[in-house]
Amino acid sequence: MPAGGRPTVRSRRLGRALRQYRQAAKLDQPQAAEIIASSQARVSRLESGHVTARVIEVRLLLDAYGVTDPEVRVALEELAKHSKNRGWWLEHAEHLRPDYLDHIALEDDATYIREWQPVLVPGLLQTSAYAEAITTGSPNYIAPDRVAQLLKVRQGRQLKIEEGGATYSVILWEPVVAHPLVSAEVHREQLAALLEVAERKNVTVQVLPFSAGVLGAVTSAFSTFSFDSEPAVEAVTLENLRGTSVLEGSEDLTAYANMYDLLRSSALAPDASAKLIRGVLRRLKEDAS
Repeated sequence: MPAGGRPTVRSRRLGRALRQYRQAAKLDQPQAAEIIASSQARVSRLESGHVTARVIEVRLLLDAYGVTDPEVRVALEELAKHSKNRGWWLEHAEHLRPDYLDHIALEDDATYIREWQPVLVPGLLQTSAYAEAITTGSPNYIAPDRVAQLLKVRQGRQLKIEEGGATYSVILWEPVVAHPLVSAEVHREQLAALLEVAERKNVTVQVLPFSAGVLGAVTSAFSTFSFDSEPAVEAVTLENLRGTSVLEGSEDLTAYANMYDLLRSSALAPDASAKLIRGVLRRLKEDAS
């Protein structure tokens, strides 16, 4: 069974892929059960992610479904091998919500990550001081030891981008840059860090300007994730009052992929975005002098 007695994002991704390939092969669940010498109930639970598929089951099913692409087969076998674990963040699991664990697992597996942030600098790009300021500034009391754990996890998440493990693109609404929600000193440090990280080959930072009108207020923060060599969106996470929601339905994925493309086409180009950030940083420094 997946870790924690609940489907993990990895087991759900594997199950969804197996279901799609089964349906494409025009086989039903009882027929799939015969292939792995098991029950229809097990096939149903494999496809929902509630039980972990064994590698041999994945191979037998893919053979029967006519899936021969070696990259697809290797990727799904890897999901089967690792769907029970949640990686490096397991040691912090007692301090984290299950939905946050799912978000981290998606980040850790992703080859492409895209984010839209209308309010805050995203966690993958936050400085330690900025992260601490917004965490301790939350209206909900967070004990100091838990704050320290959350900051440590955020630093662990950032290694994915620092080590070039994914192609990362972010669009920030101009208020994120122009209107500090933290102290001026912390905000200046954060803007300088944004300019620095934007120089990395695997990172693109764009700013959606005020001139784009109401577009910046149309949707709340979201992240999209791709797991293959092509950037097709395969999962979306949404931030909300109760935590983080993971969307995996095809209509949801299409809607958020289209929304991100709309935001990107309306945002300033990376060079123009960097120029805007430098201008804000310069004004903040002048105000401080």
